[in-house]
Amino acid sequence: MTAASSPTTGPGPRPVAVVTGASQGLGLALARALAREGFALVLDARRADRLDSAVTALAADSPGTTLTGIAGDVTDPAHRSALAEAAASLGAVRVLVNNASTLGASPLPSLREIEPDVLRRILDVNLVAPLALAQALDTELAPGAAIVNITSDAAVEPYAGWGGYGASKSGLEHASRILAEERPDLRVLVVDPGDMRTEMHQHAFPGEDISDRPEPEASVAGLVTLILGEQPSGRYEARAVAVPAGGGS
Repeated sequence: MTAASSPTTGPGPRPVAVVTGASQGLGLALARALAREGFALVLDARRADRLDSAVTALAADSPGTTLTGIAGDVTDPAHRSALAEAAASLGAVRVLVNNASTLGASPLPSLREIEPDVLRRILDVNLVAPLALAQALDTELAPGAAIVNITSDAAVEPYAGWGGYGASKSGLEHASRILAEERPDLRVLVVDPGDMRTEMHQHAFPGEDISDRPEPEASVAGLVTLILGEQPSGRYEARAVAVPAGGGS
């Protein structure tokens, strides 16, 4: 575990957000924005070295923020319990962002070629783990808390080679709709950030130039607007969300 903490400033406790896959890309960009909005953060990533660097950078960028980084695999029940315990120690959780994902293999295999074990791993990371983490945090979620499940247009469009990933995100979207029906006390937001210039996107297109894709920050303002707003449960495209004047980070 990596922790960098400072005394909470201002009246009352800080709202708590849990963000998975937060050591780089969209997760890190969103964590930075939430820190600037006054959230205490519990961050997850598989690689401890990258998570340590992310926590250090966030602490320097937002010195008043309480940060806890816990390295591990979201498919591990013990790791999910550690995230829930860390969040509970900070207060009621206002936001859970299920951002951690895997493509499974690169180059992307066709459904005819994909190994069953690879498919199981994709489903475990992208579908089972987000639901299981929501379960682990259930008693810590504040009324009206937002569960933000990051999805992709691959969940609704049939791209060749994207069968494993697309199926997992499609399953996550439908499970999110059901969760929204079962939990009207929460906001279950399924958010497509669009194509981004990230390591995972590069792995989807090995050897190709993806410099024309926007940086993850291009999707953050819409995500923050959704998190801080009162939009109902549903599916959203981050870059299509109307951002208030001066809003976003």
